[in-house]
Amino acid sequence: MFGKSFKRKYALTDKGVQNVKKGTLWTVIVNLIVMGGISVLYLLMNDLIAVLIDDQLGINTIMILILLIIFVLLSFMTHLQQYQATYGLVYGEVKDTRIALAEKLRKLPLGYFNKKDIADLTETLMGDVNRMEHVWSHVLGYLHGSYISTGIIAIFLFIYDWRLAIACLWGVPVAFALLFGSRKFTSNASQRLKHAALKVSDGIQETLENVREIRAVNQEETYLQGLYEKIDEHEKVMVKGELISGLFVNAASVIMRLGVATTILTGANLIVHGQVDFMIFFMFLLVITRIYAPFDQSLALIAEMFVSQVSANRMMEIYDIPVASGKKNFEPKGHDIEFDHVSFAYDDHDVLKDVSFIAKEGEVTALVGPSGSGKSTCAKLAARLWDVNKGTIRVGGVDIKTVDPEILLSDYSMVFQDVVLFDASIKENIRLGKKGATDEQVYKAAKAANCDEFIKKLSNGYDTQIGENGIKLSGGERQRISIARALLKDAPIILLDEATASLDVENETKVQEAISRLLANKTVLVIAHRMRTVQAADKIIVLEDGKVKEEGSPEKLYEKNGLYHHMVELQKESSKWQIDSK
Repeated sequence: MFGKSFKRKYALTDKGVQNVKKGTLWTVIVNLIVMGGISVLYLLMNDLIAVLIDDQLGINTIMILILLIIFVLLSFMTHLQQYQATYGLVYGEVKDTRIALAEKLRKLPLGYFNKKDIADLTETLMGDVNRMEHVWSHVLGYLHGSYISTGIIAIFLFIYDWRLAIACLWGVPVAFALLFGSRKFTSNASQRLKHAALKVSDGIQETLENVREIRAVNQEETYLQGLYEKIDEHEKVMVKGELISGLFVNAASVIMRLGVATTILTGANLIVHGQVDFMIFFMFLLVITRIYAPFDQSLALIAEMFVSQVSANRMMEIYDIPVASGKKNFEPKGHDIEFDHVSFAYDDHDVLKDVSFIAKEGEVTALVGPSGSGKSTCAKLAARLWDVNKGTIRVGGVDIKTVDPEILLSDYSMVFQDVVLFDASIKENIRLGKKGATDEQVYKAAKAANCDEFIKKLSNGYDTQIGENGIKLSGGERQRISIARALLKDAPIILLDEATASLDVENETKVQEAISRLLANKTVLVIAHRMRTVQAADKIIVLEDGKVKEEGSPEKLYEKNGLYHHMVELQKESSKWQIDSK
């Protein structure tokens, strides 16, 4: 019952499966003790009949009172244990599940996040786990415990009278057969609901992220109208899904409760024909007041259990993605980066085809070429954000595919045009470059990155909170903080993606000064879009259509009158046109 398929079906951890077992066990005990209370009432009724018939106090009255006290104490203690097993332990499972998913995401290739919707991942970590928490705590233990306890009770009922037992219990399997038969409808409704919910999340996130652009083009009404339509569609899908599941759940509940009527009719008929004792019939009447109770909560939520399969499947999709693994030690002989006949494709779309070159330690190697030629892909592959399809990438003679990405990336610093900062102090944003760095080390890196001058002008200096993604800072200031972070890390390999492309002349000069300090004696791989930024490079790799078209120093490539020469001349003409137009 609780094997690997059960664990996977409900996206449980090993500890979670054990928690469900405990919840099931205590639910069985609670249900049996409740039925034990029914037995005490049955004995009490026998005693009262003895009083009425013999006109004297029943000899079992004291014993019945003792049994009632024992029942109350046992009921309290077992209900307390059931609550702890079905709720208390499950809340810990929610924490463990979120941590497990986060750990899994941490170990996935970083390129995975380039093609995955962040809103979708957030919905899985928060919304899907919340839905599963409700199933883990409210459904699984209660439902499976009810199966077992009802089965045990049914055996005793059949021993007493099989005719009344059938009349009492026939509705239970029919009700659950109806619900399980509706699974296809509820699952389809759940898929549509999830799709509609993701559209709403994406719409809200897109609107918030682009609010400035939306206002700049005066399109607030258009975007808000689109968002309203998505919310309305989500509401319609939700109402329809609730209606479908509600119809089946209520129909199942009515069918199950018909057992009360059939028990009364069957019992009355048997008594009339003298085929059953009144006290046996009375016992069945007492039983039917409680026999359906264990299913009340789980029956109302069993449709949710079916719906939860969508959430469980989404969680398992993350668990099933292969992680980028490797050795925990990385001891390269130097830090030359070698591409050896590398090929790579995104979803069957070829990006790199048999690319070979070497970026030597202590030199600046620039990757240039038309848009879509594979420059950024080379940088991502060099840091093992993706794994190559064919060929090998080596750092210091070591195949990076054999090294754990976290260990490998300890030797890399990356400075990109799009800087990512956190809503924390400037000091903590810089300290991300090196865990445990002292304040003095942070200040030194900030000064080397030309940050110190603008930081001292802020109200709280290095302790100033800079807002989400550094919104309180200018583009040049944010870029210099990212360089300070890289300087603090002091990694032997530097990856640059046109870090000064969007800056004004003053900020570009300051950032270039900071970068020159960062690059000293490193292996540097630069992704260049503007040819003037690579004039001082030691080597240029010219890419076109995913292949190495040219390779050499800037001077030699320019003299070849090839693609590099053509790109330089085009940008010269563009710059001249811009100056003339002014």
